Amino acid sequence: MASLDLAALVDPAHTAIVTSEVQNGVVGERSALPALAELAGPVVEQLSVLLSAARPAGVRVIHATAARRADAAGSNTNARLFAAVKKSPVALLPGSPEAEVVSELGPEPEDLVLTRLHGLNPMAGTDLDPVLRNLGVRTVIVTGVSVNVAVTNLVMDAVNHGYQVVLPRDGVCGIPTEYADAVIDNTLSLLATVTTVDELVAAWREAGR
Repeated sequence: MASLDLAALVDPAHTAIVTSEVQNGVVGERSALPALAELAGPVVEQLSVLLSAARPAGVRVIHATAARRADAAGSNTNARLFAAVKKSPVALLPGSPEAEVVSELGPEPEDLVLTRLHGLNPMAGTDLDPVLRNLGVRTVIVTGVSVNVAVTNLVMDAVNHGYQVVLPRDGVCGIPTEYADAVIDNTLSLLATVTTVDELVAAWREAGR
């Protein structure tokens, strides 16, 4: 996609960034998924750059986090993934440090934080869709973890809800890296505009001149 097309697609007037599960208990030092956390370090650094450029440009930032009550009320139990989370010694309790967005990404006062107790991605587990519509958003930039499940589900749900989707490939990750790259190249690229953090930052910089 040409840079002018990308600039129009991610015009701050109708664009929001959604970070998926970039929280202490997922990608931080005390992660329920340490292998994923190790891979996510460079992604968090890139997202810090992305958000630092997005906010001044007028792009809304929404952090989508996952939590689970101590009694698991309202949370799914119908997949092996949920059973693994239940067995983890890291509890993503609502209001706990593990459920909070990593400090590198804020959240800043103007950001929104939406937390889900159920489902595989924030479009299904929170009020993300009506919140985006109330903000006048037409393009969603999907970031975070992981390409294995939540990111891929979020891209598909956003497309199903009628949004244009942009995916900075250095703003997401999955396990193993080769698998995540294959999913991006062979599936997500059919649904979203695949780009990079640098290209997005450049697009907003040019629009601000």
